[in-house]
Order: sequence, then structure tokens, then C-alpha cells
Amino acid sequence: MAIHRISFVLPNLRGGGAERVTVNLANGFVQRGYAVDIVLLSATGEFLLDLLPEIRVVDLEVKRMRSALWPLIRYLRQARPAAVLACMWPLTIIMLCARALAHVHTRLVVAEHTTWSRAEMFKNWYKSIQVRATMHYLFPQADGIVAVSQGAASDLARFANLDRSAITMIYNPVVGDEKPISSEVLPPVGWWTGEHYKVLAVGTLTAIKDFSTLLTAFAELLKRVDARLLILGEGECRSAMEAKIQQLGIESSVFMPGFIKNLSPYYYHADLHVLSSRGEGLPTVIIEALEAGTPVVSTDCPSGPREILRDGEFGYLVPVGDAAALAAAMTKSLRSTHDHASLKARAQDFSVEKAMHQYEKLLFPEVAEAEA
Repeated sequence: MAIHRISFVLPNLRGGGAERVTVNLANGFVQRGYAVDIVLLSATGEFLLDLLPEIRVVDLEVKRMRSALWPLIRYLRQARPAAVLACMWPLTIIMLCARALAHVHTRLVVAEHTTWSRAEMFKNWYKSIQVRATMHYLFPQADGIVAVSQGAASDLARFANLDRSAITMIYNPVVGDEKPISSEVLPPVGWWTGEHYKVLAVGTLTAIKDFSTLLTAFAELLKRVDARLLILGEGECRSAMEAKIQQLGIESSVFMPGFIKNLSPYYYHADLHVLSSRGEGLPTVIIEALEAGTPVVSTDCPSGPREILRDGEFGYLVPVGDAAALAAAMTKSLRSTHDHASLKARAQDFSVEKAMHQYEKLLFPEVAEAEA
């Protein structure tokens, strides 16, 4: 196979689901013999160290998103990649404009990782109109539009008034080669060691993750069982969450150490993983928990949890914002026995290999056709 160059375009590689997924894809394409560029507005982030050495990191040194257009045009004219995968509005829109102005024959696929109708930015009505309009008029110019779950794809079609058949659903590539898990005690020791139940939640500390409801539910859970809650992530809601923890009087039972890159040991050590979000695209954290064989309780938010958990077959689903229902489901899960092998098997449906084949069909249809 002739060597084709593919570029992945992101703002940065700081901790987040889309960033983790892009690293998995980039490493996968390198291993399949492609030349790979990671093009970043700013070459920062915890996941930079996870890239294979064969990947070229292109730092555009752009401080503001609105300044990215001309550096992207210059990159396209100089590198002339065969294909580009651009992730997350507004970078998807800027990339479409850059390709048009660069006059290159690069195949461009755009990917959205969220349920846009639930986006926090739409408290600003002007921003909502701006996002909808740019997606509606420019996304059809892409060679492919990707959403990360069936629910997210349908939501994107409604939100931006796009043809649903023009949107390809590709589950996030989460599960790869299984790595050995160390038995070493990790911080925080107060969560890691002891006879209590170990409850885990992972996510950026933002309003849409609704950790407030989780904290209320966990306070109720403590009336029934001995448990400790570990929340891994960082974000703007930290101070509000810390105030909520004090208000509930559960300071000794909740740990918030911040962002941790290697989550696998925590998933394997946890008795339960909980997702309390009001909205998701495809929550990678649920898949990672299933991969470890860890039981899951999740809100039935749009979209993703119901698809991953297959209507509740692989975990409990509760209404969004219902602390009482969340506490009840957490209690029931902790007191139940679980088929851990079945949970691990379900996670394999979200493998890097499966996603690789689907992205390759969109990005390099001639290669996929020749191999068929």
C-alpha cells in the first residue's frame, strides 16, 4: 500500500474523551502503515506522551480559535495530507473554510462528540443560532460527518437540520490491547484501602456532568452502606462541588484529587462506576468501566448511556437529575452480584479495531475498497 498521510486536527491534547479517542485513532493508523500528523492549535496536554513516536506533532501556536484559519491554510498547502479528521465545533467549521481557501484536494471528515441540543453554551441564544447555521450550511461540504452514537447522530440531524442519512455513526474507539494492572496501592489511600464500597465517577467538573446530583445521591447512599466516593477530573465547578460536600457533611467520604491520566487501576479497583450527566455524546467512561468488568449506574441522558448499556442490560439507568433514584440504583448495584465477564465482553463492541475500519472507509474509501 502506498503511504497516505492523515491529519487529526484538535485544539490540544488536554484530558478529555475526544482527545483520548483521537490518540487511540492516530496510534492505530500509524500501526496500519499510514503517515500521521496531529495538528494542534497548541501542542499542550497530558495525552501528548501517549502518542507513538512515529506521529508528527504540528504545533500551530494559535492562542485563540478565531486566529486558526490562516495557520491551517498554510499547513494544508505545505503538508497536503490525503485526508483530515477534524473534531469539535468550531474547529470543524474553521477546517472546512481552510480547505476551501487552500485549494487542496484533501478529503475532510468532521466529527462531533457531544449531544448538541444539551450543550451548556446555549444559554446564549445568539451562540445557538451561530452553531446551528454554520453546521447546516457548511457540514454538507465535508466528505463525511461522524457522530459517536445513534442518539448523538439523530440529535445532530435535528439540531442543525441535516439529512440524517448523511451522518455516519461510529462508536468511539476505547478498548485496545489489555494492559497489566498493578496491585500497588494508589492515592487517595482513604478511598483505595478499607472494607468500604469504592464508588468511582470520572469526568470534567462542569455543569453538564451534574456532580451536584451525584453528591446528593451519595449522601443518601451513606445512610444505607459504608462507602467512599472518588471523583477524578478537573474543571470550573470544583469550588461549587466542594461547598456542596461541606453542606452535606460528607467531607470524610469524598475524594477529589483532580485529573489522573491512567484511569485503568481505578476502574479495576472500584465496586461501582457512576455517571450523573445531563447530556453526553458517547460517554467513554462507561465503556472503560465495562472493560474493567466494573458495574455501572448511569443517568438515562441523551445520548449514549442507553446505547452502551443496551437498555439497561449491562447497567442501571435512572432519570436525569433524580438523586433519590440514583441513590437507590447505586444501593441495588452494590448489593447485587454481577457477571463481570459479560460486562467485559460488551466493552469489546467499542474496540479501536472496529472504529479504525469504519474511519478508514470514510477517510480512504479507495483503500477500504481495494482491501474488501
